[in-house]
Parts: sequence; structure tokens; C-alpha cells
Amino acid sequence: MTTHRIAAIPGDGIGKEVLPEGIAAVEKAGAKYGVNFEWQEFDWSCETYARTGRMMPEDGVEQLTPFDGIFLGAVGFPGVEDHVSLWGLLIPIRRAFQQYVNLRPIKLLPGVTSPLAGRTAGDIDFVIVRENNEGEYSEMGGRIYAGTDREMVIQESVFTRHGVDRVLQFAFDVAAKRRKHVTSATKSNGIIHTMPFWDERFAVATANHPDMEADQFHIDILSAHFVQHPDWFDVVVGSNLFGDILSDLGAAVVGGMGLAPAANINPEGDYPSMFEPVHGSAPDIAGQSIANPIAQIWTGAMMLDHLGHGDAAQAIEDAISNVLGDGAVRTRDLGGTASTAEMGRAIVEAI
Repeated sequence: MTTHRIAAIPGDGIGKEVLPEGIAAVEKAGAKYGVNFEWQEFDWSCETYARTGRMMPEDGVEQLTPFDGIFLGAVGFPGVEDHVSLWGLLIPIRRAFQQYVNLRPIKLLPGVTSPLAGRTAGDIDFVIVRENNEGEYSEMGGRIYAGTDREMVIQESVFTRHGVDRVLQFAFDVAAKRRKHVTSATKSNGIIHTMPFWDERFAVATANHPDMEADQFHIDILSAHFVQHPDWFDVVVGSNLFGDILSDLGAAVVGGMGLAPAANINPEGDYPSMFEPVHGSAPDIAGQSIANPIAQIWTGAMMLDHLGHGDAAQAIEDAISNVLGDGAVRTRDLGGTASTAEMGRAIVEAI
């Protein structure tokens, strides 16, 4: 039996409620297909920051290095500024472990009502590939003359040929296993240096894949197309900022953030990858046991697939579809009354 060591970080808010449901589903699918897991929990969160002044210990990255994967609930809570929680935990892990791909599936599942009129299961099924290590989310910049009428802030975007080319290649690799269509998100009509460079590298990648369909849209009209024509898309690739925004919009058109999984991937496998749902800590509903655990559970399926257990991953995805299609168990965001644990149990039983 294959055994994987997984670092579990519940984090903040609903992360502490949905992570156990994700673990239970991964364990059930693993048991069915001969995969064993050793879990080690790390109590790194905004509460940790309040006690110690750090989101994770100074050697936190080193502590995570031996693991095969990282399973994260959510990070962020009132009382700790968002940039502190993000830059104190998520971004250092993403960068230290070269998790340069953020992969976010967007799929309208059976039994889920899209806010878009006339859309049913199967009509919307695409993947967003977000560049995850550079772009607009750089640390370069600063503030001068703070507190005066001359106050000035500078934030630098950083795009390298190496960084852009590798995420574009990943997007084409994903599309090769799907419908062979890649769409690039850009804004080269308004952003004079970085986005024309992105377009140039996308043109090179397109030329290197003559068997694939490729197109590009400016981010503003692309956002409109997500609403009006979501069926157009197969794989959408974008910079750190554009990919981040588009994935939330994509989740909204297929039923909400409770159905939005994600993975921070080091494709080469040199470092552990990290798996976290898109939804964040949702402090407005934390502690009420009403959060939808499907995003976390689906994220667990992505972890299984990345670790080479596609059959176990598919078992979880099929169970999610079956439970939603049946309609007997639904959390409040889907119009039902089921608790977080009740939805989790239904999916485990379906596996």
C-alpha cells in the first residue's frame, strides 16, 4: 500500500470546519484504492499570529519540506490585516516550493443552479491556470513621504521569460488532455510593458503547439465573456492578478465559492504542492457549521490526482456529482439546510 505524508493546516475561520471533511473524503477514497495517509497538523493561523507575531514559525517552510503534499483550509481573519496573513503564510510557501501554477477548475455540476439563465450541468467546464509566483504580486516597491501630502507608493510588476513560458507551457499541457483550446487573459492595450511581453510569449507558445486552438482577450471583455459565453472556454491562462480575479468570477457562474477547488502546484515534483479551496476563511459564517465543504473535498481530489491516484480522485469527484445530483443533501449556499458535517458524510458514503 502506498503511503503519503500530508501536512494539514486548518488555518482560520471555516477552514477549521471544512478541512476535517476533506480529510475524511481523501481517507475514504484512499482506502478504496490502496492509498494510505499519515497526517500531521500544523496550528498556523491568525490566532498564531496574535500570540506570537508570526503566521508560522521562522523555520515553517523547512518543517513542510519532507511532506508529499500540503492540505490547507483557509487563512485570514478580522484583527489581522489580509496582507499580513497572506504574506506571512501562503505566499512564502508558494514561492519557496516553486508552486508556480495555481490550478482552478470551473465546472457546473449536476443539481446546481447557475445564476446564468439556461445553463445546466455540462454547459460550463473549463480550467483556469494562474501564474502563481511573480507578475503583479511582487514584493518590489515601497512608500515614501508617508503621512504627508507628498506621500507616494510604488508597486512593481515582475514578468520574466522563464516564469511566463513555464506557466504557458503548463496551460498547453493541460489543454492537450482536454479539448485542446487555450485562451490567454491580457491587457496589452493599456499596460504598456508587461502585457505586450506576455502576448509575445503567448504567440511563441502558440506557434510551438500548431495542433492546438489559441486565442486571447483583454481582461475586461474576457470577464464579460465568462458571463455571456462561458461555454467558449477550455483552458484559460493568466497572470497572477488576472487569474486570481477570473477564478472568483468563474466560481460565481457555476454556483458559488463553496464549489471552487484549487491547487498550488510545483509541476516538476521537486517540492510539495499545496491544495486549498478558493473560498477563504469566510469569517461571516465561521463557527456556525453551515459552510459548504465541497470545495475542500474537491481540492482533496486534486491532491490525489497530483500524487498519481487518478482513480481515487475520480471517485471523490463522482461522489460529489452524485450527491449534488440527488439533491437530498444541500448546504445553505445551495438552498438546503444540511450542516457542513452532514454534507461531508453524504459524500464519504457516496464514495
